[in-house]
Amino acid sequence: MKAALMSGANQPIDIHILAIINSFVLIMLILSLLLLVIIRVVRSDLSRYLAIPDEELAAVEEETGWKLLYADVFRPPVHRLFLSAAVGAGTQLLLALILVVIVGCIGLYYRRGAMMTAGVICYLITAASGGYVSARLYNSLGGEKWAWNIFVTAIAFMGPSFGIWMFLNTVAITYNSTAAWPFATILFIITMWACVTFPLTVIGGIVGRHKSMKKKAEAGGTLFPCKTNKLAREIPSCRWYQSSTCQMVAGGFLPFSAIYIELHYVFSSVWGPKLYTLYGILLLACLLVFLVAAAVTVLFTYFQLNVEDHRWWWRSFISGGSVSAFFYAYCFYYYFQTSMTGLLQLSFYFLYSLIVAYAIFLMLGTASFIATYYFVWYIYSRIKID
Repeated sequence: MKAALMSGANQPIDIHILAIINSFVLIMLILSLLLLVIIRVVRSDLSRYLAIPDEELAAVEEETGWKLLYADVFRPPVHRLFLSAAVGAGTQLLLALILVVIVGCIGLYYRRGAMMTAGVICYLITAASGGYVSARLYNSLGGEKWAWNIFVTAIAFMGPSFGIWMFLNTVAITYNSTAAWPFATILFIITMWACVTFPLTVIGGIVGRHKSMKKKAEAGGTLFPCKTNKLAREIPSCRWYQSSTCQMVAGGFLPFSAIYIELHYVFSSVWGPKLYTLYGILLLACLLVFLVAAAVTVLFTYFQLNVEDHRWWWRSFISGGSVSAFFYAYCFYYYFQTSMTGLLQLSFYFLYSLIVAYAIFLMLGTASFIATYYFVWYIYSRIKID
């Protein structure tokens, strides 16, 4: 049976390899160009700025650009609790995805449904990471409702997903479909969340909060390299290509181009009779997506700071997460290439795809946010400030 599955999976291997090589070359060219721009521009700015004597620094501050935002760039964003929860939930999903794909590379998924089981287990055991990252970020932003932050982190993904799943289960029961889950299974899932996921999230949150408070005490009350003014700096108007809409489109399209070919085979496996076994290629495609999403977001954040717009927190997250919009648009395209009919199939296809799109939004948003956070922290920690 195993040999037969491997034989069937190896038939289109040449197409897979050619597709991934094509995507790899294209994306590496884009990534190289982006990194070249970032390194050359930022290094040039920093070298000029660091070469200025301290007594002449005040005159330089009259210039325009990202250097003028040192007193605003680390200003806590609006709805910092929800941003922290989203980053925490994305971290958990990101680690779970990596574990699932690595297990697939080992070659353990030769039974339909095994990948879903592994995904649930990986999601459960990575809950502590989500609580840790969320609580640590929230505390560094000056948040005080830490218990509420941990709770929101725990339900950020599971809450909407469980609500959609319950609706689909109700539809399946209405149609007397075998896809309907029994009450015992639903109760088991709720129990696992309450007894495993939530406690691990709380433990991770407590550890993360304690770690952040300890770092704050050692650093004198702040974890950021620049102090924030009480009054926010006025944000000037920008051109259309510097707008958030342009950033979202570019931040979504370029990373999506790294994986859209492989999506066809994944969809054929999930919604068709084929069994997907090329997890090594899938792992490479996922890494390309994360790298490009992070690089594009960092580049656009630098341009945003250069036009004196310090509102990068949410924008960096949404920019990376905008890949999910292109993914969901592809879901519509794929649907019309299939023979699915009826309300049952339509609701299952589009609502399950919506859950996946939401997970992609959280994961890529988190990856882009973390890359941008360390980029901003790096450049502002190396400028001279009186």
